[in-house]
Amino acid sequence: MTSDTILRALAAGGTADPYPLYAELHRLGEAVPVTAPELPYAAAVFGYRAVDRILRDPAFEVHDAFRLEPMTPGWRDHAVLVTLMNSMMFSNGDRHGRMRGLFRKVFTPRRVQAMEPDIIRITGELLDRVAELGADGNEVDYMAEFAYLLPARVVGRLLGLPDEDIAWFRSQVDLINDWLDFRRKGSDVLEAANQAATRITDYYLDLIAQRRAEPRADLISDLVQAGGQDEVTDLELVGNLLVLFNASFSTTIHLFGNALPLLLERPAVRSTPESMPAYVEEVLRFDTPAHVFIRVAGADTELHGVPLREGELVAVLTGAANRDPRRFAAPDRFDPARVDNQPISFGAGVHYCLGAALARAEAQIALPMVLERFPHLALGSAAVRTDQLILRGYKSLPITVTDRVLATAGGTADASE
Repeated sequence: MTSDTILRALAAGGTADPYPLYAELHRLGEAVPVTAPELPYAAAVFGYRAVDRILRDPAFEVHDAFRLEPMTPGWRDHAVLVTLMNSMMFSNGDRHGRMRGLFRKVFTPRRVQAMEPDIIRITGELLDRVAELGADGNEVDYMAEFAYLLPARVVGRLLGLPDEDIAWFRSQVDLINDWLDFRRKGSDVLEAANQAATRITDYYLDLIAQRRAEPRADLISDLVQAGGQDEVTDLELVGNLLVLFNASFSTTIHLFGNALPLLLERPAVRSTPESMPAYVEEVLRFDTPAHVFIRVAGADTELHGVPLREGELVAVLTGAANRDPRRFAAPDRFDPARVDNQPISFGAGVHYCLGAALARAEAQIALPMVLERFPHLALGSAAVRTDQLILRGYKSLPITVTDRVLATAGGTADASE
């Protein structure tokens, strides 16, 4: 297959199992030009070394307002674009550093460590609910009843969001993620994302005003107190809170979902919970939630022999980089004992995911609790994959948690949406 054929297949529906397509790309090198007119990219980068370079190289930028203006002149009419452009995720240089610097003041490793009792408590409450729903051998959707709810409630606790608002927040973030996925750009999807961004902005502006008047023990209060409006405006704070919720929630959902079938195939992990950090890293490499980042060439340059002109887009396939045989021996084998296992799932460089430490902490704490609480946990009927590639995971993952129903071993067969 040609590189364009492979990339078309990924864009059209390779999400069911993109890994054979990634293997085909790896036979072509580390990066290829893209000539297919329906794809907006000038190049695709998929080798681990090339992906690491492009994510760290300041010559390659994220989309920001400056870059967006000539490409999409009416972008300021779309609330979702305005909100995202106000965040560090879509900022470069000094503006990015200014916003990230504020968050680094208050979203520290110590703060993540202080969240551990909340993670344990919330996990226990959710597992109680799963036990209740799974009584008498009933199937339970692990994604709906656990994988979605745990990271949402944890990040809600971090930010100081009321528990009763979390389900609403998740629904709004899902609308924005639908639009962000590079295969779903219809006008109806964009309008739904615009409305969601408007509702989230109004909600956060009200909450910021409340925390400015009456601070509490939460991240939003600390952000408001640590940085004046001259340092980070309220609208910039809104954009970054949206990105933080997304980074701490959306990828973690699929980390939990992608991990469970892999762990159940390896019962030895139940007796060695101290090995869970290594298992989590290998899940992040083997079946990572985040598969695609986008970068813009900041000047005329080249990348592994592919010439690029200023302003051209590059698809950065982190999911493929994590299966690069040049970097990982036997990349299609799940092996938690890998030496120097450094998946690039959370990015690299100045735009490294702000929520990575929290996601790892949640998985390392909660997954052993799941396995300990339910020694007879098994996969149930056919799982359903999402139809996105940027965030790859399960839409539903039925399980049984008692020994009264014998689920089919290895029942991971996917039924695509």
